[in-house]
Amino acid sequence: MPRQRLPNRRPSTSFNFEHRGLGFTCTFSRFSDGRIGELFISNHKVNSAVDVDARDAAIILSFALQHGADILAITKALSRDPRGTPTGVMGSVLDRLLAKGEGF
Repeated sequence: MPRQRLPNRRPSTSFNFEHRGLGFTCTFSRFSDGRIGELFISNHKVNSAVDVDARDAAIILSFALQHGADILAITKALSRDPRGTPTGVMGSVLDRLLAKGEGF
């Protein structure tokens, strides 16, 4: 599937959250039909390993979504502990968005 691009100017939504004791900020934008089309994550420790990993994961997710990937399937496929709690930052973000009904 060819890449579906978002408009150059678009509204975005941001929220702060904590995962494993670290603070993060997530910002996301939607396609005109309401689906999430891009996501950015940053950690309060700029350029730390966890910040770079979170930012890179968000870039990969954004490209996948823009090429037609199923965000719910990705959410379910991410790593979780035995209780079903996400072990990674991306799983934590997507679970929060899913719980709020944001673009799924």
